[in-house]
Amino acid sequence: MSIATEAWIVFLLIGLVAGFLASLIVGGGGLIGCLLSGVIGAFVGGYLFNALGISLGIENALMVQIIHATVGAIIVTLIARLIA
Repeated sequence: MSIATEAWIVFLLIGLVAGFLASLIVGGGGLIGCLLSGVIGAFVGGYLFNALGISLGIENALMVQIIHATVGAIIVTLIARLIA
């Protein structure tokens, strides 16, 4: 397995975990829904934290990515509910 493949797998797992955590916080469900909201939330959360200059002060990079993705997934889920 190449490094690029492993990176995609880790990215999807982070998205799945973030989507699951977001569904626990704001409700929702389904494996595909969690995965989609988590993956889109990873981009949204990463962008927002960088744009606003927010640093969590956590040294574990995986944990920081999960937190960013979860916050982004919560935002994506709430915006999707407002639109629908």
